[in-house]
Amino acid sequence: MKVTIEGLELHLAHPDDVNVTWVGQEEAMRQLMAAWLVIDDRDVPMNPRLLGKPGVGKTTMAYAAGKRLGREVYILQATVDTRPEDLLITPVIEGASKLKYVASPLVTAMIRGGVAILDEGNRMSEKSWASLAPLLDNRRYVESIVAGIKIKAHPNFRLVATMNDDSSTFDLPEYIHSRLQPQILIDFPEREEELAILRENLPFSPDDVLQYVTDFLQQAHAADESYTVRDGINIARYALKLNNETGHPARVLLQGAVRAVLGDEAMRYTIRR
Repeated sequence: MKVTIEGLELHLAHPDDVNVTWVGQEEAMRQLMAAWLVIDDRDVPMNPRLLGKPGVGKTTMAYAAGKRLGREVYILQATVDTRPEDLLITPVIEGASKLKYVASPLVTAMIRGGVAILDEGNRMSEKSWASLAPLLDNRRYVESIVAGIKIKAHPNFRLVATMNDDSSTFDLPEYIHSRLQPQILIDFPEREEELAILRENLPFSPDDVLQYVTDFLQQAHAADESYTVRDGINIARYALKLNNETGHPARVLLQGAVRAVLGDEAMRYTIRR
């Protein structure tokens, strides 16, 4: 896909196509959808941030919300090495002495009126965030120094940032923090929600395996451990693979799967049957 803006041809990114279903925590989903509403011609959508421990489903929820709107969804993974041009437009050498300009997933979403997920945004430096400041307020545009153009966001464009609540991240600068509102907390799911998520992701698993893993996760949550449903999916999946390889019942292999996935310290939360 290509578009021309201010005489410059831009190559657009492709939307992400992820097979996910959001299960449970509908109150958090309602908060996100409300933040994106436009209730008057003079109103603009907000730019919420989803905060929670790694693996609780922040990106899944954001993606599912975008699909509920019927929009294309673009995911941009932020890292400590993300540069302003990575967020906006990158020049790429094409042939002899020729450049082509490639729009990031975020800029593509702006142009096409899609949903942009800035994943793990608080791993990104202040310099990179600064390039997005005018997009996150009423101006709703970005300016690429590399390409020498200004790009205004389509009225249907929506943005959400996911952020991990752990020690490996940067503090947001205040002028960005105030632009990424509201903050929506994504917590560990309740037991029945957690079991439903496991069933959704592992529909081929025997139910006793999923019940065991759910009990393990709930005990870990009660002790304020950071183990998440993503860890639970990996435990169950590995036990099922071991079962396929060895022929031993999956439920017998679960303790070994817990140790292999999360280490010895997780064994205190296993259920010995």
